[in-house]
Amino acid sequence: MVTYRQYQPEMDRDSAHRIWMEVGWIDDREDKKEAMDLLLGASRSLVAEVDAAAECLAVSTEGTLNYLDETLPFTGVTAVSTSRVVRKQGLAKELTARLVAEDARAGALVSGLGMFEQGFYNNLGFGTGSYEHWMAFDPAELTVAFEARVPKRLTVDDWEAVHASRLARLSVHGGLNFLPPEITRSEMMHTKGGFGLGFFDGPEGELTHHLWMGGSDTEHGPYSVWWMSYQTGDQLLELMALLRGLGDQVRLVWMREPPNVQLQDFLKQPFRFRQLTEKSKFENRMNASAYWQMRINDVLGCISRTYLRCKTVRFNLQLTDPIEQYLDKGEPWRGVGGRYVVTLGPQSIARTGSEYGIPVLKASVNAFTRLWLGVQRASGLAITDYLSAPADLISQLDCCMCIPRPQPDWDY
Repeated sequence: MVTYRQYQPEMDRDSAHRIWMEVGWIDDREDKKEAMDLLLGASRSLVAEVDAAAECLAVSTEGTLNYLDETLPFTGVTAVSTSRVVRKQGLAKELTARLVAEDARAGALVSGLGMFEQGFYNNLGFGTGSYEHWMAFDPAELTVAFEARVPKRLTVDDWEAVHASRLARLSVHGGLNFLPPEITRSEMMHTKGGFGLGFFDGPEGELTHHLWMGGSDTEHGPYSVWWMSYQTGDQLLELMALLRGLGDQVRLVWMREPPNVQLQDFLKQPFRFRQLTEKSKFENRMNASAYWQMRINDVLGCISRTYLRCKTVRFNLQLTDPIEQYLDKGEPWRGVGGRYVVTLGPQSIARTGSEYGIPVLKASVNAFTRLWLGVQRASGLAITDYLSAPADLISQLDCCMCIPRPQPDWDY
């Protein structure tokens, strides 16, 4: 018999640690367990109990999502893990569905997660996000025309200042912020060989821009830049100059491409170095991967916060939501499947029901979320995902939903 319930630290802590050790996310060191406990303490956590022990754990953390010029309530599913003894029992899907339902009832208009593989969370209505570009390069090859000042050294003890800096960073469409400061502390503690460099240039001495890095080979790397926070273009350039300064000793740095920037613009001879370092420990390369997913939890709420620079488009939306099959019939929130009348434009609005004489868009919540976020245009989704409409409506949506590529800039 399986019991789904809230995580209770006094009862479940040891079981939760065991689950994460079994999946390889932590080891038996106390600091790694403490980092996990910080995440759980700052989040909503559910467990599936089997034979009087927690054997599956799902965690979500409160945050915000930048949607164009709006800030929307958001929750990120920051961890889903199952012990070795209950694999392939469907517990992860059931537990995650319940967690999303609780978050939706609490007001989260959108939920998101980082997927281990495409397909699993599609069953819960999550649609795949944009490609993220990760580049590995020799920092000595950076050509940024900026001289960095001497930075301050950052450690885990600076977690509050670091978190405040992350929240204040320059953010774009699709940008995420996770609100509890303990989340940053947990991430910093979890970083292998973690260290930071930054500048306290705020009017009250606040940390304005910094980077947080880690690596297993301290001498030559590779190092990974887990995040960068900055408020202006000049601050980004100063951080890139700091990376260049490591190049006399460090041979490779991995980092995600910052929003609205092409890292290749900063590299002297990117193609030459990719050829010279191919298949080596310090191989220079660029990877693109779509590893995050999101889903709309409230169609009316999301559409009412959508302001587009286009002619008004009006249509009936017939939406399906696969999460419904994983939730009890008595649940007050059972997904967003149903019929809506949607108006998109400078002032967008949606209501439940249908209207005679306007075209019909049929879509899964997965595909509609991707359209709404700007991940893919309607014409592309009509080929690759569950979305269909008359050709004229598809064309109108392509013009109307021409919005920037969403870039969360906060992995979780």
